[in-house]
Formats: sequence, structure tokens, C-alpha cells
Amino acid sequence: MKQPLAFALALALSTTPASAQEGDESGSMMQRGLELFFEGLRDEVSPALRDLQDMVAEYGPGMRRFLSEMGPALAGILEEVEDWSRYEAPEILPNGDIIIRRKPDEAPEPEALPPAGPTDI
Repeated sequence: MKQPLAFALALALSTTPASAQEGDESGSMMQRGLELFFEGLRDEVSPALRDLQDMVAEYGPGMRRFLSEMGPALAGILEEVEDWSRYEAPEILPNGDIIIRRKPDEAPEPEALPPAGPTDI
């Protein structure tokens, strides 16, 4: 979803100055409609982009430091774990240890017993 939004935003930003340079109203109604659409889209997306920039400014340095220190170890864990759905959410203990517990294995379904028949005694 982010790629089409980024494409639409780039298209809106690239078409608006070109139409302003022309300075005439001879463009087709379709072109003007698209320009209005992309201007509205740009106006709607701008607050979200500002919020995203603020969030990156706030959390970016810490995330970079975390990834530089823990990245190699996390890559090793990612190679080892085949199915993350088999694990519980991480738990942080009071002493700071982080535990990722494996979910209990599901009990196998009991096999169907053969139908009871007459016994030869």
C-alpha cells in the first residue's frame, strides 16, 4: 500500500509545477481533475508524512544503535527459527532477561479405533 501512495504523491508533486508554469487554462478537464485529485491527496497525506518524520527522528537513532549491536545475533535467530507462530510473545523478566517461550505442542488427535466386531472365544 505504501508503494502506490508514494507513486501517487510523486506524480502529484511532479505534475503540479508543470501546470503552474504553463499558466493557461487550456488543459483538458481530465487533466485538471487529476491535478485537483492529486492536490487533495497531497494535502491529506502531508500530516501523516510529518508524523512519520517525527517518529523517525525520535526512534531512529535508538533503532540504528540497536540494530548495529544486536543485528548479527538477531540474524542468527532468524535463520534458526522456521515458524514464528510456534512461539509466544517475548516476555521481559524483572531482572531484564528477555524470554521467548515456545507454545505448547498441540496434542495429536486420537486415532479412530476399528469398529468392535464379534469376538471368537
